[in-house]
Amino acid sequence: MNKAELIESIAKASDVSKAAAGRALDSTLRAITAAMKKGEIVTLVGFGSFYVGKRTARTGRNPRTGQSIKIKAAKVPKFRSGKALKDAIN
Repeated sequence: MNKAELIESIAKASDVSKAAAGRALDSTLRAITAAMKKGEIVTLVGFGSFYVGKRTARTGRNPRTGQSIKIKAAKVPKFRSGKALKDAIN
């Protein structure tokens, strides 16, 4: 399912226009992103939690040349699914 299909599904289930559903989805994603930028955990009970993980600096290898390269530390978005979501798909 892509974003357009998700918007259509939201519009149909909520009995709103696709434009309104698109704005709602965009607002939700912006709110989740803003909270994660601040380092906050976003928990949707039953669905799961979005949080920021940390990846340490490490040494990698360029697959073309075989030369060692340094990979910088980074923050990465992560998702941990909730029990209700796990139960729904199993």
